Amino acid sequence: MKTGPLSLIAAAAALAVTAGVATLTVPNDEDDAGKAAPAAERIAVERSTLLCPQPGDTEVGETTYTSFVPPGEGDEGSAELLPATTESEAAEEQEKKDDEDGDKDGGGKKDEKKKDDAPDPVAPLKRAGTPAEAVTDDAEAPALVGTAEGDFAPGWSVQQTTLVSAGDGRGLSGARCTAPDSEFWFAGASTIDERRDYVQLTNPDDEAAVVDLELFDKDGPVEGDAGNGIQVPGHSSVSVLLSTIAEEPSINVAVHVAARSGRVGAAVHVADEQLGGDWLQPVSEPAPGAVLPGIPGDATSVRLVVYVPGEDDADLAVKLAGPNGSITPAGYESVHAKSGMTTAIDMQKLTQGEVGSLVLEPEDGSTAPVVAALRVTRGKNTEQEMAFIPSSAPVEERTTASGNWAKAASLSLAAPGKAVEVKVAASPGSEGGEPAEETYTVKPGTTLTVEPPKASGREGTFALTVERVSGGELYASRTLETKEDGIPMFTIQTLPDDKGMVEVPDAGQDLGVLMD
Repeated sequence: MKTGPLSLIAAAAALAVTAGVATLTVPNDEDDAGKAAPAAERIAVERSTLLCPQPGDTEVGETTYTSFVPPGEGDEGSAELLPATTESEAAEEQEKKDDEDGDKDGGGKKDEKKKDDAPDPVAPLKRAGTPAEAVTDDAEAPALVGTAEGDFAPGWSVQQTTLVSAGDGRGLSGARCTAPDSEFWFAGASTIDERRDYVQLTNPDDEAAVVDLELFDKDGPVEGDAGNGIQVPGHSSVSVLLSTIAEEPSINVAVHVAARSGRVGAAVHVADEQLGGDWLQPVSEPAPGAVLPGIPGDATSVRLVVYVPGEDDADLAVKLAGPNGSITPAGYESVHAKSGMTTAIDMQKLTQGEVGSLVLEPEDGSTAPVVAALRVTRGKNTEQEMAFIPSSAPVEERTTASGNWAKAASLSLAAPGKAVEVKVAASPGSEGGEPAEETYTVKPGTTLTVEPPKASGREGTFALTVERVSGGELYASRTLETKEDGIPMFTIQTLPDDKGMVEVPDAGQDLGVLMD
């Protein structure tokens, strides 16, 4: 899975040549043999695509969308979200299109009607550095397909947060709208009766996508053919209940989303009868180790779910990076995960009242890639709520958490290796105020909790931009929380790099490739 909303169309165009083929410039004779190849140029992306999943069918929910791009060189561009159609709506649209294709007359009137029927964009961005916000309580709110261009493309971020006050899945459900791709992995889903886990698939393109869903539990692949060949029409969203594609219920499931053709956005919404609900978002690329940042200090239970997609078993050493350093949790020193199976471990009293990040490191020469996520629970008895922390990619340069509100947001910054210097910038609010920023040092092997920098006159939702200034690897997550009827509702989003800049290799013209 790619981790950033990137488009290399502009970069590819820049590399095209009129006569011949562009090739990487490398030393090609004795005079050039000792010279290093020129450094690749870094340029800002010029187009980004983000997909927001359908919030869910609830009569007692309210969803807030917040769009933001960090301030840059200017405000020449656009960024907006448009509704996707549902599967049934897509079928109706196709029938209408087929009818219109058979009618040769009145083309101009049809074009005019199509323009008049175009939906209004959701939270269109007016200028860089200031969030745009939209709120809906529509129980049938659709998935959204977003596009940003020009100055609004680099680092564009959209947060979708739904507050459900009652019923199954009540609580805060938060999702970072993500880029489309052809493959996604999830860990921590379930198909048991107490859970209703839906995978949401959204297609941003004109042509239909064909998607396969594979499930894996503690015994290996989950039997069932209903997840094969799922059709996702163009510019539409399809919702699939995971329990309908499994012949037997499984409590801890890994999900593999693979597009045979086209590309989609994917997220899993989890609703539990006792523990509330939240979005389970994709993990980072499968790798021999994993970092899961930002476990709340007051977590009453933490469940680690690991899946091994390769042919070899994985052996992982477990560390907890807390405020004062890294420790090996007593009783959870290591994990042995078998190939092709999920392994689940309930880690009771893991954080001991302090925010921490779980670090999984390969041991005994293990090179097997893993897929990992945490289910975190807060509260007690009937007043419980859960959230998920998937493994995250590091922040190489910059990342942004949109959709924060006063006294509800905090950042977790983890440095599993060397110390890291980090700058955190808070934007003005969507309804006014001033920006503010602070610089922090995250000590090696620790997790630092950061409250948003205070700003004068801030009103509405705001964004937090995290910039890695220097040092080692940085991992980050953002927590939003509120309290309703005694229930500690919360949601956690990991914050991978925004990939707002891409490297364009130095190229030169080589007409020799046209000759025999």
